[in-house]
This record gives sequence, structure tokens and C-alpha cells, in this order.
Amino acid sequence: MAGIFAYIVHRGGAADDTAAELASAARKIDAAAQPTAVVAGWGAELDGVCNALRASFAEVWKIANESLGYPNAELIRKALVKVLPPGGIVLVAHEHFGIDLAPGLSVKLNAAYVSDVLGIQGLEGAALKVIRQEFGGQLSAHVRCDISSGAVITIRPGTFKPLENAAQAGTVVDKSAEAGAVTAGRRYLETVVAEAGDVDITKHAVLVSVGRGIQEKDNVGIAQELADALGAAVSCSRPVVDAKWMEKSRQVGSSGKTVKPKVYLACGISGAFQHLAGIKGNPCIVAINKNPKAPIFQVAEVGIVDDLLEFLPELTSKIRELHGVPAK
Repeated sequence: MAGIFAYIVHRGGAADDTAAELASAARKIDAAAQPTAVVAGWGAELDGVCNALRASFAEVWKIANESLGYPNAELIRKALVKVLPPGGIVLVAHEHFGIDLAPGLSVKLNAAYVSDVLGIQGLEGAALKVIRQEFGGQLSAHVRCDISSGAVITIRPGTFKPLENAAQAGTVVDKSAEAGAVTAGRRYLETVVAEAGDVDITKHAVLVSVGRGIQEKDNVGIAQELADALGAAVSCSRPVVDAKWMEKSRQVGSSGKTVKPKVYLACGISGAFQHLAGIKGNPCIVAINKNPKAPIFQVAEVGIVDDLLEFLPELTSKIRELHGVPAK
């Protein structure tokens, strides 16, 4: 194995929260690993990200190119092929950008590819044993991956907690010259920012989030009562928006908004990676679902197997009682 590398996504001069999670995942592969962070971009923003990552990685490889000012997977894939050594393991966050980047990168590197990994059981000779989910999270598959020629692995966000006391004093290595000039058949045009709704879910420390398990629009009020008791806001998963039970501005996920609450109550949410991709900052996730095999329980700090339509009113009543608020 020629080393473990983590490609780090960044925005607005800050590395994505998954950076520390990828460092943690690398040490699940090899406890003695000193993974290398790889960052691409342009300008002072890139330098700031690289310097910040020195705290989590022993070495940070910087690929600076004006054409990489906006993350384009086609361009970054070409740059990575030039700088990464053969036989290495490359970890990428399993989000919309990583899903675009990783499969083609594995082909270019002639390396194995495993997607949406949520568990790593370690090395066994030339094989890496990992756990991923299939059939929409209904099945956990234990996979043996031959890494003798390297591997590209996408890691589900939120499944590997950042390591405590893992402070580094890493160095930044400029790999821009090795990457050279890169061109692509597609180019960045503009970013269209979604309109803000009546409630900005990105600003709340506590979110009560509802999924398909809420069953119908009229039941959203049950979650709103709990949110009011907690001083929280109500958010949702994509099926709720698709059913027109809540507005798009309340949606959490890869096609919705990214949130960083301290506490996230997932009510009737299965836990698909598209939804989890919108939850950052390693909040305390409390999952309430009547399906004990729901994938959300894999990432939850607290799991409650119950009918949320019965459980939420009881929880609301208890919280009001603790606050000395008369029951309605």
C-alpha cells in the first residue's frame, strides 16, 4: 500500500466537516496511518484551507490552479491522476461532488472502487474489509476489497467520528507543478442560491426533522409542537417536500440545505446518504423510527424504536412538564 490519501472538499475558505471524518476513517484502515490530505483550488482561500488542515493531517498536498477555482470533478480527476502514487488508497466523502469524482478516478488509477462505506473492519492481507449498504439501506453488505492495486473509497458523512487528541503539526507540500495544466469539456457558469424561506433552518441549534414516516401533511403539526416546546425549528427530508407537505427551504440533504445543529431529531427518516450529506458538525442525532433496521440508527447517538405519531406527543408533554408549561 502506497499510503492513504483523503481528498478534501472546501468552500468559502473552510474545509468541509468530513475532513476530520476521513482522517478517522484512514486510521480504521491502519491505526498507524499518517494520511495525506489533498486539496485543490486557487488563491488565498486555498492557502487558508491547507494551513487549517495541518492540524488534522501530517502532510497536506496543495494543487493550485486558476481553473480549479470552482470544484470541477473532471479537472480535479485529471490533476489527481498526475500526483497520486500508484497503489494508494484514496478516501472521498460520499456526497454529490465525491460521487462525481470517485468512480472515474478509480478507473484512471486502475484501482478498486467501493462506494458509500459506513464501516471499516480492517486489513486482512491484501484485502480491506468494509461495510456498505445496498437496496436503499435495507441490506448491510460486508465487502472484501482487493487493494493490491490501490482503491478509491467513498465514505458516508457522519459515520466516522473525528478522533480526539489527534492534533498534528503537518506540513504543506505544493504539488501544483506536478499536476500541470488541466482542461475539461465542461465549465462553471454560475451558482444559483436558493431563496430563503420563512425559517432559516441553518441558524438553529436544535432541529426536529420529519420524513416519510410522518405519513401526511396534517401530522407535521405534531413535530411543530415538539419544536415549539424545545425552542427548535422543523426541517424535513426530500420525500416530505416532494409530497408538498413542507416547503423546499426546510429540506435537509444533498439537494436541500446543509445544517450544523447541536441536536438533530430524525423523526420517521430512513437515513439515506442523500439526507445525511446535509448534516454537518457531528451533532447529537436522536432517531425515532418504528423500523429497527432503518439506516439512521447506524449514525444516531440515541435510537428509539417507536411510532413517532405516538411518541412525539408524549415527548412534547414531558418537555412542557419539565418547563412548567401547562399541557394543551
